[in-house]
Amino acid sequence: MTWVALRMLVGDRAKYLGIIFGISFATLLMAQQVSIFVGIMKRTASQILDVRDAGLWVMDNQTRFIDEVPGLPSTDLHRVRSVPGVAWAVPMYKGQVRARLDGGKFRNVILFGLDDATLVGAPGEMIVGSLADLRQPDAVLIDKAGYEYMWPGEPYQLGRVFEMNDRRAVLVGVCKASAPFTTLPVMYTRFSQAQRFVPRERNLMNFVLAEVSPGEEVEVVRRRIEEQTGLMALTGNQFFWKTIWYFMGSTGIPVNFGITIALGFIVGLAVAGQTFYLFTLENLKQFGTLKAMGVTNVRLIGMILMQGLVVGLIGYGVGMGLTALFFESTSGITHLAGLGMLWQVMVGVGVAVGLIVLASSLISIRKVLVLEPAVVFRG
Repeated sequence: MTWVALRMLVGDRAKYLGIIFGISFATLLMAQQVSIFVGIMKRTASQILDVRDAGLWVMDNQTRFIDEVPGLPSTDLHRVRSVPGVAWAVPMYKGQVRARLDGGKFRNVILFGLDDATLVGAPGEMIVGSLADLRQPDAVLIDKAGYEYMWPGEPYQLGRVFEMNDRRAVLVGVCKASAPFTTLPVMYTRFSQAQRFVPRERNLMNFVLAEVSPGEEVEVVRRRIEEQTGLMALTGNQFFWKTIWYFMGSTGIPVNFGITIALGFIVGLAVAGQTFYLFTLENLKQFGTLKAMGVTNVRLIGMILMQGLVVGLIGYGVGMGLTALFFESTSGITHLAGLGMLWQVMVGVGVAVGLIVLASSLISIRKVLVLEPAVVFRG
């Protein structure tokens, strides 16, 4: 029966390929859009993931996400350091400033001010230059994408001079950093230097990065900081998801991507379902012959489900292959770097394709179940 079902399936080449095309297109659309959505959501909190040498982020207790953080008085740094279980705590600044280049051109940049003594939160990998050079006067580092954005088409050149807040800044290195949500250049400097690059504010520090003492429970120390200081203390993972959930609930990004993903599912279901149904209608005489020969309804259902499984696996494989090809071909584009497929996306899309195949098969199964074997003898 398996061989007969496969012969019936590939007998009408046009409909066979039409079903595969519908499932492949649905797979490609859903996998690509879900992957891009996940990548964009990850970019909203990518700078949190880049800080690997501090276990806790301490900030104002009304903070909703990483880009909306008010300044903290310097006394809060000492209050955090005094909490039992805190091994060390350092200040950090994050904000946007305007950089003015040669010829009067300007670019908005994301600026990080790192602790002068420890440089906690610095990028982990340098492309050109050394992290130690950040201790030089007026020194700044910039990420690879930011350099290409500010000086497009030019080779890496250290010692470039530009201005921020009418203050001289000197480029001493190019590093790798996760792509931010706003695709702005990411710069790093010392905290004391950031005070010169940023327009005057009463409280410049907006984060305190802290580490838990050996032997202490992170969650216990986190709650202790909140109780004793009145500030919000979160682990990197907690802050990461807090930022993502803010964008999920406060922007139209999930709705827009959700509509596209739903359309992919509906199109796949409509094309595959209709084509599979027409395929079944054209093969009713063959199914009637099998019924007249004594083949049970259960066996016929198994044949239809097997046909659906075959086209589903082929369509899913083709769609996933095209999605992987898309991300591989765009991996060298700077502003698309970091976007790719996760195994969770592959599993989720696989489940969706399974539902498409199942629904398409059920539409055809109903027609076969009510089929009378006598249809074979009708003209």
